[in-house]
Amino acid sequence: MSDILTAMPPAKYAEINGVRMAYYEVGPRGVGPPIILCHGFPELAYSWRHQLRALEAAGRWAIAPDQRGYGLTERPEAVEAYDMEHLTGDLIGLLDHLGAQKAIWCGHDWGGIVVWQMPLRYPERTAGVIGLNTPFYPRAPADPIAIMRRRLGEENYIVHFQKPHEADEILDRDVRKTMSFFMRRPMGAAAGFSGEGSAGFATRRNPGDPSVFPLVRMIEAYDPALDTRPTFLSDAEFEVFVQAFTRTGFTAPINWYRNFTRNWEQSADLPKSVDAPALMVMAQMDAVLPPSAADGMEAYVPDLEKVLVAGSGHWTQQEEPAQTDAILLDWLNRRFPQG
Repeated sequence: MSDILTAMPPAKYAEINGVRMAYYEVGPRGVGPPIILCHGFPELAYSWRHQLRALEAAGRWAIAPDQRGYGLTERPEAVEAYDMEHLTGDLIGLLDHLGAQKAIWCGHDWGGIVVWQMPLRYPERTAGVIGLNTPFYPRAPADPIAIMRRRLGEENYIVHFQKPHEADEILDRDVRKTMSFFMRRPMGAAAGFSGEGSAGFATRRNPGDPSVFPLVRMIEAYDPALDTRPTFLSDAEFEVFVQAFTRTGFTAPINWYRNFTRNWEQSADLPKSVDAPALMVMAQMDAVLPPSAADGMEAYVPDLEKVLVAGSGHWTQQEEPAQTDAILLDWLNRRFPQG
C-alpha cells in the first residue's frame, strides 16, 4: 500500500465553506491559473493520481480535492448541505485558500456537472473548463427528477437515489462488492451499461418497459466472482477505494443526487451559456455518458473543442491515463501556454 500512497502528494487541509477539506497539490503554486481536478461518484481525489503526476512533470500547478462528503473531507449530515451552491462554493473557497484569482476547472462525472456550473456562477473566477465524460447540459424545462422518472423509470439509479436510506444501505452493505461493480472496464453490452451505441440519459423507454440503468438493483444481484469484465486497478489501488468508502459510507455522495430538484429550482436566473475556453473529453465506451451526450454543446459553449478517448469506458482518467494526460496537456499548452 505504501507504494500506492506515494502516487499522491501528501494531503493538505483547509477550513472551507464550513467543512474541513482535504486536497492534494502539485507543481509551482502561483504560476499560472491552477488546474482544479474534481472527481465524480463514487470516487476520490485519488482518481486523478495519474494526471497529478503528468501535470507536475509538465510544470503545471494542479490540485485535486476530496470533495464534500468524500475521502478525508468532512461529511455534513444535512442533505441540503450538498446542493450546487455548497459544491461550487467549496471550490471558490479552495481557490481563495490557494491565493488564486482564477482556475481551470476540470471535472469528471459529478465533478463535471459542478465545473460546468463554475463559469455560470463565478465567471470572474473561471479561466477555462474541462469536462471528462460529462457534457454541459442546458437547464431542463421541468424538474429533472420528474423527467427522469417518466423517461427512465422508478428504478433508474438517480430516481431511486431520491428515496431516503434505501440505496445507501444497499451500497454500504458490502463495500468491496459495490466497488467491484463500479471499477471495471466495459465489455460487450451487458445490462445496457457498456458498449458503443448507448443513448445514455437520452434513452426513451416505452411505458411498462424495465427502468434504464437500475444500478441499485444490479448491485443487489451482483456477484463479483462471476464478473468477467476487466479491471483497470491493481489490487492495492482497489484497496484505496474500498478502505475510503468503508470508512465514510455512501450516504454523503448519494446526497449530491438528492439535490437535483433543489439545484434546478435555484438555477432559473443563471446565464444560459459558457463564456470561457472549454474542452470536452468524450469516452468511446461510456454507456451512461456516451459521446452522443455532447452533441449540440456548441450552441451553449461557443469556444469548445471536443476530443474522443478511444476504447475507454466511464472511468476515463483511470482507464486510459496516457490518452487523457496527452489530451489535457495539449489543450492546456495551446490555450494556456506557460512562460
